[in-house]
Amino acid sequence: MYKLFLFLGLFFLVLAALSYLFQGGFLGRLPGDIVIEKENYTVYIPITTMIVVSIVLSLLVNFLKW
Repeated sequence: MYKLFLFLGLFFLVLAALSYLFQGGFLGRLPGDIVIEKENYTVYIPITTMIVVSIVLSLLVNFLKW
């Protein structure tokens, strides 16, 4: 039962941190993210952001398995 509470606590902590970072604009506009702005449309491809989130989630899952 304690593992469930630990996992939920860590999950909500990471979720809050990601929400704070996205709201502040830090994590949403990293160098390496592709932004194409034209007159009628904007295309945003967050490649670096996806890599950072993937690494953080992989480390979290490996820590929980350990």
